[in-house]
Amino acid sequence: MRAHITNSFGRQGLMAHLGARLITIEPGHVEIILEHAPTLTQQHGYFHAGATGAIADTAGGYAALSTFDTADSVLTVDYSINLLAPALGERLVARGRVVRSGRTIAVCSLDVHALDGERSTHVATGRQTLIRLANRPDR
Repeated sequence: MRAHITNSFGRQGLMAHLGARLITIEPGHVEIILEHAPTLTQQHGYFHAGATGAIADTAGGYAALSTFDTADSVLTVDYSINLLAPALGERLVARGRVVRSGRTIAVCSLDVHALDGERSTHVATGRQTLIRLANRPDR
C-alpha cells in the first residue's frame, strides 16, 4: 500500500510543481508537507488558499486510497475547505483521515496546519468524498 501511494504521488505533476512531499502514510491517514516559497503565496505573503486546498485534497485522496486494494484508484467527488486563519509559517502540513470507507465511497476529514518554529496554527479544515475506481490503477 505504501509503495502504491508513493508511486502514485510521484506521478502528480501539481504536487511536484508545488514542492509537496509525503511525510506519513498509514492505513486511513496521510500527511503531506509543503515548505514555504514565494511562488506559493498570495499578495499578503500568506500561503495561497489554492496551495492549501490542493495539499488537503491530495492528503485525503491518499488516505482513502490506503483503504482500498492496490489495483484500485480514487477520484474526488466533492470537497469543501473552510479557511480558519491566515496560513503564515515555514511550512504547511495537510492531514487526511478516513472517516468512513465503504465499497465504493470514502469520506475523509481534512486539516491543514501552518508551522512556524514550535508554533502550529490550524489554518484550514474540510470534508471530502471520494469514489473508488475498482481495478483501475493509476496510469
